[in-house]
Amino acid sequence: MQILADYWKAVKSLPSVWLLLVQFFILILSATGLHSRNYQAFIWALGVLALLIIAKVIRQTPVFTALGLFFVSGACLFSFFILIGYSPTYIQVAAHLFEAMAYFCAAYGLLRYMFADRYVTKDELFAAAAVFTLIAWAFAFLYSVCQMLVPHSFMNTMHPGVDQNWLDLLFLSVSLQSATGLSDLMPVSAAARVIAMLQMFGGVMYLALVVSRLISLHYIAKNSD
Repeated sequence: MQILADYWKAVKSLPSVWLLLVQFFILILSATGLHSRNYQAFIWALGVLALLIIAKVIRQTPVFTALGLFFVSGACLFSFFILIGYSPTYIQVAAHLFEAMAYFCAAYGLLRYMFADRYVTKDELFAAAAVFTLIAWAFAFLYSVCQMLVPHSFMNTMHPGVDQNWLDLLFLSVSLQSATGLSDLMPVSAAARVIAMLQMFGGVMYLALVVSRLISLHYIAKNSD
């Protein structure tokens, strides 16, 4: 029991764990297809909770704290406008841009934190997973911005001629970043293809750098024993 208590205490001090849990919960709720006012308010609250955790991540890592917290604050503010029904296109674009930059800042901070350590610990493993989801969600927000500014930027082979919802864009983002190519969406506008190429390059580099880093840290820890 003491081991479990110690483990739980350690997990509570890792914001990347809570961020993963909140993102997973939002992902599950997004699959329900509900659109009631209470549901939207609950999703907004979870999104704000994720942003607050991101703010904690930014403050605990060697990243430009003021800039990162500025993006978090802007994302919370503009998303609140959307929640209360004031959602012209420029407000939605601003909200998603601020959210994308907040997620990128948190991912950058966690990467610097991971590369600063000399040994593999459980926080590095959780941070590696959190960085992957942070980047994937950030690009999904960029895809959403691209779709709002350039309508029909993405073509769905199953439902052509319609704009894609958030879950579809997130699925595209994860597919491109993981290099699985399982998505039925295709970027068709020039802007969407540029963003997609940047994510594909970043995804490959992330997997190569992080996996090699974790292996080297494990090798160092093993040889130091």
